[in-house]
Amino acid sequence: MKRVLAALCAACLLSLPVQAQPLSVDAKSCLLMEKETGEVLYAENEHAPLEPASVTKVMTLLLVMEAIDSGTLRYEDMVSVSTYAASMGGSQVYLKENEQMSVEDLLKAVCVASGNDAAVALAEHIAGSAESFVARMNQRAAELGMEDTTFLNCTGLPAQGHVTSAYDIALMSRELILHHPDIRRFTTIWMDSLRDGAFTLNNTNKLVRFYEGTTGLKTGSTDAAGYCISATAEREGMELIAVVMGSPTGPQRFESAKVLLSYGFSLYTLIRITPEQVLPAVPVTLGTADYVQPVLGAGDALLLEKSQTADLQQEVHLAETLQAPVEAGQEIGELIVRSQGQETARIPLIAGEAVERLQYGQILVRCLKLAFMVDGFRQVG
Repeated sequence: MKRVLAALCAACLLSLPVQAQPLSVDAKSCLLMEKETGEVLYAENEHAPLEPASVTKVMTLLLVMEAIDSGTLRYEDMVSVSTYAASMGGSQVYLKENEQMSVEDLLKAVCVASGNDAAVALAEHIAGSAESFVARMNQRAAELGMEDTTFLNCTGLPAQGHVTSAYDIALMSRELILHHPDIRRFTTIWMDSLRDGAFTLNNTNKLVRFYEGTTGLKTGSTDAAGYCISATAEREGMELIAVVMGSPTGPQRFESAKVLLSYGFSLYTLIRITPEQVLPAVPVTLGTADYVQPVLGAGDALLLEKSQTADLQQEVHLAETLQAPVEAGQEIGELIVRSQGQETARIPLIAGEAVERLQYGQILVRCLKLAFMVDGFRQVG
């Protein structure tokens, strides 16, 4: 499957143009990524290691959502607030030592109000200590290929050496929104409350109210980091991730994110490729099945410039025969997509199911059956 995914990435890259002229982005670094394909549409200084402030919490949220979706944590679970969590400064929801709050409300506090105290309470509940949770953050960052990142806390509060990059923020943001869409329930809240209405929450991400299609994700700011954001928005079935780091002011941060998102939505579109005709089954030699059915490889989404969507044509190439065994997901051909005669993508065609190789005894039985059939025909003749 790794070969298939690599081929898919290469297929999408064929369709994308060279980056356009620099956009008006007031930031130390920025990046625009499409969620489904992971393709980068625009970037400036995307690998520069910078302080991310509370955008750090994207990784905190990712680990929390992974725990929820794996069943080891539930929204209704109650969390007891430690002395350390209650002592957090910066943005907070003023948790008290030994206060009990549900995972759902703590998630709301992190996503909407960027509560440092809520982030630490969740971290301690999941990993036993904030330090152990940070170790998990760095391990997950390594797994995602975030080579520019070192986490020292789960909040983004200033710490010497706590850095990441626009590219790495996009990677973890994509992982969160692609595989844990339920996070939208929290990141799209504009106003809400905690403690039965006693504490009001206002979203730090003003795009939620003022930019069409906004789905999240996380803001952050400190004196050292400047103003940062990982902004996500979806229009017409395409979701984009705009990362801005080190803007001089909050309004410039939001404006820069809007510039990036609007650039992507104006130029690109995401289409789902389906074969124009039924794909023929491929013969299998010495297999437990005589044929295997090809299917499109994982990731049938194709990112194109809007100008490339007219007159799309398809060309199918399949292996003439296959030798058993055939693995499910094994690449057995490709679907070539052309726009106005120019190749825009090559999408792998893979085996839809596994076909095992016949054992010696099975081959013998098959040969005997064939011999009896031939003999029978001769007698009839």
